[in-house]
Amino acid sequence: MLRAGSTVTCIACKNLLPSRMGVKFRVPLQKLHPFSRAIHHRYSSNNNQQRPPHCSAARHYTSLSRLPMRPHKSRSGGHGYQQHRSFWVARLAVRLLKLRYILLGSAVGGGYTAKKTYDEWKDMFPDMSQYTWIVPDFVWELSENIDLDKLASALPQLEEIAKLLPDMEKIGENFTFLKSLLSTGLGSEVNGASGLHLLLETTGESTLRVTDVPPTSASRADSSDKQFKKGLLSELILIQQQIQQHEEEMRRAAADNAPPPPSEPSPTPAPNPSPSQSKRKSSDKERIDQLQEELLRTQLKYQRMLERLEKENKELRKVVLQKDDKGIHQRNVKKSLIDMYSEVLDILSYYDSNYNTQDHLPRVVVVGDQSAGKTSVLEMIAQARIFPRGSGEMMTRSPVKVTLSEGPHHVAMFKDSTREFDLGKEEDLAALRHEIELRMRKSVKEGQTVSPETISLSVKGPGIQRMVLVDLPGVINTVTSGMAADTKETIFGISKAYMQNPNAIILCIQDGSVDAERSIVTDLVSQMDPQGKRTIFVLTKVDLAEKNLASPSRIQQIVEGKLFPMKALGYFAVVTGKGSSNESIDSIKDYEEDFFQNSRLLRDGMLKAHQVTTKNLSLAVSDCFWKMVRESVEQQADAFKASRFNLETEWKNNYPRLRELDRNELYEKAKNEILDEVISLSQVTPKHWESILQKKLWERVSTHVIENIYLPAAQTMNSGTFNTTVDIKLKQWTDKQLPHKALEVAWETLQEEFARFMAEYKGKDQDDIFDKLKEAVKDESIKRHKWNERAMDSLRVIQHNALEDRSITDKPQWDAAIQFMEETLQSRLKDTDSIISDMVGPDWKQRWLSWTNRTPEQHIRNETKNELERLLKLHEDHTAYLANDEVTTVRKNLEARGVEVDPVLIKDTWHQLYRRHFLQKALLHCNLCRRGFYYYQRHFVDSELECNDVVLFWRIQRMLAITANTLRQQLTNTEVRRLEKNVKEVLEDFGEDTEKKGQLITGRRVQLAEDLKKVREIQEKLEAFIEALHKEK
Repeated sequence: MLRAGSTVTCIACKNLLPSRMGVKFRVPLQKLHPFSRAIHHRYSSNNNQQRPPHCSAARHYTSLSRLPMRPHKSRSGGHGYQQHRSFWVARLAVRLLKLRYILLGSAVGGGYTAKKTYDEWKDMFPDMSQYTWIVPDFVWELSENIDLDKLASALPQLEEIAKLLPDMEKIGENFTFLKSLLSTGLGSEVNGASGLHLLLETTGESTLRVTDVPPTSASRADSSDKQFKKGLLSELILIQQQIQQHEEEMRRAAADNAPPPPSEPSPTPAPNPSPSQSKRKSSDKERIDQLQEELLRTQLKYQRMLERLEKENKELRKVVLQKDDKGIHQRNVKKSLIDMYSEVLDILSYYDSNYNTQDHLPRVVVVGDQSAGKTSVLEMIAQARIFPRGSGEMMTRSPVKVTLSEGPHHVAMFKDSTREFDLGKEEDLAALRHEIELRMRKSVKEGQTVSPETISLSVKGPGIQRMVLVDLPGVINTVTSGMAADTKETIFGISKAYMQNPNAIILCIQDGSVDAERSIVTDLVSQMDPQGKRTIFVLTKVDLAEKNLASPSRIQQIVEGKLFPMKALGYFAVVTGKGSSNESIDSIKDYEEDFFQNSRLLRDGMLKAHQVTTKNLSLAVSDCFWKMVRESVEQQADAFKASRFNLETEWKNNYPRLRELDRNELYEKAKNEILDEVISLSQVTPKHWESILQKKLWERVSTHVIENIYLPAAQTMNSGTFNTTVDIKLKQWTDKQLPHKALEVAWETLQEEFARFMAEYKGKDQDDIFDKLKEAVKDESIKRHKWNERAMDSLRVIQHNALEDRSITDKPQWDAAIQFMEETLQSRLKDTDSIISDMVGPDWKQRWLSWTNRTPEQHIRNETKNELERLLKLHEDHTAYLANDEVTTVRKNLEARGVEVDPVLIKDTWHQLYRRHFLQKALLHCNLCRRGFYYYQRHFVDSELECNDVVLFWRIQRMLAITANTLRQQLTNTEVRRLEKNVKEVLEDFGEDTEKKGQLITGRRVQLAEDLKKVREIQEKLEAFIEALHKEK
């Protein structure tokens, strides 16, 4: 059925709808097609009386009641209508009862589902009863023997504990109110450094940031805490109103008391003021003084309240830091923000800035005239007397970088040391000052007074502002005795190098007790920062200045920046003690506060409250420092990123197949190669050692054996004299020269073998960048190596015993001695022929073939040789020396042939000719002795053949073999190991000497790898610092 309002659509409209639609719904007449509406109106107007009966009760179909479609029943009369109405009430009741059952079923089903889900989750949890063994047994015994419920009931409630904790909400509201108080009543701001306003911002915010008090503790505070807050706030509001009222009265009184503007001068004298006017003026002046004193008392009261809040904050921060410090071994240590930044500055201080990458990271540079109080100001900021002190002399001889940070304990530590100095103990303070002085003097080179080398120190303690300061040597005007001539220029250069950094904050220290015109540092600072955008001016020794100056307004002019030509962000006045080196930091603070509380500089308004005390100074400097860091650090990171890209590109283009090894890594690689080469010495075979030792030893002693032993002994007429001469000369030789010569040969052999192995390793694709280093290590190791002198005595005994033995046991030994003797004589004969040939010049064959002629001297020697050869033919058994008459005869014979000759030339020529004659006869005798072993065994009895010279060469040969064996044992067992030890010591010494490594490992490749490593390290640390900085924000 289709219903629209109170009327029923016509049959034609009904037929337009599809018959398959099972759901009945209302269709307004206005939504029918226009053609259908026309038909509907036509049929409905003509056939109104045939309209089907209409049921007044509209049927609604929902998801809860889908009744079966029933045929329409027509009703007649009022009785049928009453039955239909009763049926409607019954249907409504049925539907309501069905809805109840559905809700009940849904609740039952939901409960079952929830229980099933809970059981599934419960099954997922592990059985913790299996892990009860982890808890010690005594814990279970405690639970049995101690009534834990009774103990828990005796503990105080959480609400009572919350009363003992400081209310952070109260502190936050107090600081918020004080900030608003300053912005309205006392807020005289300093450009760039906001003084006391900064104190509230930094201290309050950092307190609420560091001190993580759980939110539940604030919610558990009772009504007494709220009443305390309201009382404190109302008191502060009253103070602010009083200050505003006093200032208004002072301005009004000053306006009433101001003199009238000057008028035209008149010749008549001014009348004398009446007594009433004078009395009124004096009363106004007294009222002004009273108001000023009351204002000062109010400010002091406000200052004490602020100090009380800061003290509570400081104690709370100390407790939090101590809690973190207790768990430092239970977790990885996380570096603080300022420590990360300080590490970057330490790396940059050793980085050789190339490629226009300069260190522009911020730091606070403390500059000032000598003895102006720079060090004292820095100590007040660090809250410890950490620097060495002197009366008028230069104490700061090198830059000192001090990294200040907050920590639970007041300690100091050097960057390259693990020792912590407890700044609360006087003995540690004295040790720290002594260490700083030693490091300064060590950094100063010979002939210099100051050094640009930076000493890095970190100071931690509760309440210390985080920043990095650099204390520079004081600027001087005159070089005194004992100083280097260039001390003044060196100090200026160091100061300019630090101040020319566009992001460095310049803390200019000026001595207030001397005339401002004597200052040198102000001109230097104004040159480096003409606009004063990064300069903070500090006037020290204000107590002496107020006492000595006749015009206190001069101090006001200095602090307001009107006296000096330099400009600054802010101006501060401080007092750093009474001038005694034994004063403690706390006493100096108390003296400074007492002075400014009683000083008329502050009372008369010449100084503002936020411009005094080192405490306000440190807050202002810290704020400027972190502001500069946040503004510039990302730009510096980008600069190092660009530099890294340039260095990596150069490396890829020039060294594509090599690893990026810096100087230290290359040194370790070269060290391993050198140690491998030294170890190779122990792998040399004994046969090789003995062969080269025997050969080199004979080359060293052969001349002495032939010339001083064999030739003199051969001049004797019988074998007994020969053997006696040989024994005597061998004994003398063994006692004096032979052991020493043998040790020299062994030491030279060891050096040559060491050099040979290093040269062989060099040829095996070794890096030529290590050549200088290897040569230096070899030379230094050999220089340090000392041969064991005790070996000489034992070697002498061994050689003496070997030379005394004359018993040749078998024929092979005899043949070996014959061969050794023959080789030696032939070598000597060859050398002698070469000498004679050089003396007489070319023979006729060489003259014809080579077209060379003899010199006049050679011609004379040739004639002398021919004359001496005729003499030898006549006397074949001639002795080794010519007699004087024989020399005269030879000379006269030569003069008869027209050759003038000197007797010395005759003797010299005879020496070589006789040597050749002797060696030729010895070789013939050696050939005869080849079959003489049989006669040797019979001691040459009944034989004309005597071979005592063969026995001599056998003794020499045996001594050489035994000496070579002894030296080989000493080399392999002792000296090679000692040389290896020396090489290791040299390598260790070179490894600790950075300058030495820089000299021995050089080249563009090394420098490029060094720069690349440093730039990467700086960039990574800067990125980590920036990330931490963003997290802190």
